[in-house]
Amino acid sequence: MKRFTVEAAVGLFMVAGFLAFAYLAVRLGDLPWLDPPTYTLTARFTSISGLKVGAPVEAAGVAIGKVAAVGLDAQHYDATVRLAIDQVVQLPADSIASIRTAGIIGDRYVDIAPGGAEERLVAGGVIEETESAINLEQLVSKYIFEKKE
Repeated sequence: MKRFTVEAAVGLFMVAGFLAFAYLAVRLGDLPWLDPPTYTLTARFTSISGLKVGAPVEAAGVAIGKVAAVGLDAQHYDATVRLAIDQVVQLPADSIASIRTAGIIGDRYVDIAPGGAEERLVAGGVIEETESAINLEQLVSKYIFEKKE
């Protein structure tokens, strides 16, 4: 009887371990079929320095989507960023998209500042107002090597 109890306890422990592993794999695996439904918007920037696919899109500090794709417009030499925005979030047409850094040396993300327009951006729309990434190295070198007169 004692042997059966030990085997049952080990079996339950193993099952609990497998369930915990499966839960973590699903939560950390970033599976696309678990994401809420989204619509896509496009924004054009002069520089997206360090922004990667999968980076968060935030409004008021709350994640509202992800960066779906980044590319280069070969005609105008602008960076194009395709954003996947949660369908429950309807952004005003005059919203501003900015590339920000989480902390001093953190990852880049897109911050959306909603405007006050009555009309909303629809799927496939373009965010017209953008602010590109600030290049910290250029700012530091400009400050250091600036000639003082």
